[in-house]
Amino acid sequence: MKVLPRSFYARPALEVAPDLLGTILCRRKGRAVTSGRIVEVEAYLGEADPASHAYRGLTNRNRAMFGPPGHAYVYFTYGSHHCMNVVTGSEGVAMAVLIRALEPVDGIPIMKRRRRRERVVDLASGPGKLTQALSIGAEDYGSDLTREPLWICQDGARPEVVRTLRIGISRGADLPYRFAVPGSPCLSRRIRR
Repeated sequence: MKVLPRSFYARPALEVAPDLLGTILCRRKGRAVTSGRIVEVEAYLGEADPASHAYRGLTNRNRAMFGPPGHAYVYFTYGSHHCMNVVTGSEGVAMAVLIRALEPVDGIPIMKRRRRRERVVDLASGPGKLTQALSIGAEDYGSDLTREPLWICQDGARPEVVRTLRIGISRGADLPYRFAVPGSPCLSRRIRR
């Protein structure tokens, strides 16, 4: 498998988002390696996007979103879980793609222990679930995604892609910036056709 190069991320979020589908998010923690195929994402366009954490400009929390591309923007939400975004675009312009769901690939027994779940479809079928399954947290804020311990690679898979409205937000929910693999059983929410 080939690790995605920085040039992959140095494009607008709406271009990177559908291209992330089918790639594999990998995490090494100690000797444990866990991974999952990305099957659902959402694009966020920074200061032009009312749902983006960068809508009101640069803050300490969203600094990673402003680049450079190919790094992780990890944040804690709802007082209970972390979410992971991939920073895209040009340095200084805040854009990111939220990873919403994975189909587990490697380290499934480890993910089951971390999530306290047995069914594979329940391990990473949501942004908070996947960070728990892969043990992604605040320490991964700003991580370079082109190398271990947190990286994304590709094996040539090119799944069907469907574009829909984003979900789970109140502002900017009318924008079709969610991309998903329609046949995946691991989506955070089914696709309405």
